Amino acid sequence: MDLHNLGVIAAGIAFAGAAIGGGIGVGVMYSQFLAGMSRQPELAGKLLSRAFLGLALAEALPIIVVGMAFTLINK
Repeated sequence: MDLHNLGVIAAGIAFAGAAIGGGIGVGVMYSQFLAGMSRQPELAGKLLSRAFLGLALAEALPIIVVGMAFTLINK
């Protein structure tokens, strides 16, 4: 097996892990956001802004992994 093929396999595993982890993270975060908003509707604005911040942080890791996976492929 060629070293390039191992890089492609590693990139595929990294893509899959990032997609699964990001999806789980965003799903848990928004479920808790909706639970908190239903308990205290007066805090909906503050919770929404923090939910958007959490979304950005939860999606940053998959974006970084995509960049790292491309470097694995091109190595």
